[in-house]
Amino acid sequence: MNPAIFVVNAGSSSLKFALFGDGAALDPLAKGEVSGLGKSAHLRAQRMQTAAPATERELSGITSAADALSVVTDWIENNFLQVSFSAIGHRVVHGGSRFHAPILVDEPTLQELESLDPLAPQHQPYNLAAIRTLRQRYPRAAQIACFDTAFHAGWEDRARRIALPRKFYDAGVRRYGFHGLSFEFLSERVQTLVPGAQRVVLAHLGSGASICAVRDGRSVDSTMGFSVLDGLPMATRCGAIDPGVIFHLHRSHALDFDQIEHMLYYDSGLKGASGISADMRDLLASSAIEAAQAVELFVHHCVRSIGGLAAVLGGIEVLVFSGGIGWHAPSVRALICERLGFLGIGLDAVSNAANAERISAEGIGVCTLAIETNEELVIARHCRRLLASREGLVGQSRHRP
Repeated sequence: MNPAIFVVNAGSSSLKFALFGDGAALDPLAKGEVSGLGKSAHLRAQRMQTAAPATERELSGITSAADALSVVTDWIENNFLQVSFSAIGHRVVHGGSRFHAPILVDEPTLQELESLDPLAPQHQPYNLAAIRTLRQRYPRAAQIACFDTAFHAGWEDRARRIALPRKFYDAGVRRYGFHGLSFEFLSERVQTLVPGAQRVVLAHLGSGASICAVRDGRSVDSTMGFSVLDGLPMATRCGAIDPGVIFHLHRSHALDFDQIEHMLYYDSGLKGASGISADMRDLLASSAIEAAQAVELFVHHCVRSIGGLAAVLGGIEVLVFSGGIGWHAPSVRALICERLGFLGIGLDAVSNAANAERISAEGIGVCTLAIETNEELVIARHCRRLLASREGLVGQSRHRP
């Protein structure tokens, strides 16, 4: 049997996966997604080292991540007969104040991570349910959790602390930052494309969106803080909001806190501001004034955040766009960058329209890039390192006199 690393990113409405050979090169073997969970589920799965077309099929009766995992693992077992999983790596959105690096998951760890479910209700329960399901199906494979918060663990107190009574900070009410697996990949890619760059702003813009300031490869601040509601307006999440609005909604509009929470996570953002769609593609294609207003709201907050994070860094050398919007929507990139000319940011219109990797104009001070992120590869790398470390420790114990 050939060992492989299986990477899983389980969410409420989709399950993304990738398969890598468990070797130093981490050769990509397969990738895919089950989308539309709870609605019209659809499988797309691609073998990477063959010219065969991707598998595409509609799935009936597939409503949960557990159902989707069964479909995906059956597909892998049918298409890779000689593969066994040495490790299964999971994207876990929230690591809390304790988990700052990838870990092997056991039952006490799972229970501790489940206590963080309220901080990321669109992600954490589904991330952890996938771990439970795959622990049962593949008990000999190492289950490894990789945290979106870990990349931000080195923030200084001034970035992490919320201006509340100190006892709440000690109880875990602090800023954590998210999208760390994506930012880790992007930061490493920047060092290849722009060697020596020290002050970098990374914009992960998608259905979930945040922007991160990186100095010398380390995160120093981000638009997301305590929860994934914070910062930019997103597909259905509100982004930063005056806390007084919540009290007003409760007192003057008779909404209880469960209703308010649901609205802020699922009915706000682009969806709420436009009243049309949560999908940026729909809004860009629409002639409705409400769609234009929602796009303008998103762009405004991106501009404000990039400018603010550039100030935190004391300047900016590289700006990176990624995520579903950041990588796929040249018109949104153009709207953002044309307002950041005072920072030395300017796009080459042809390169931007073509979705080239380097999209900044010649002679412009700030290098602007559009990069497809690869969280799955980052997770696979962490799994390989953790397995190698574990094997080294086992080898030491075997040879200990």
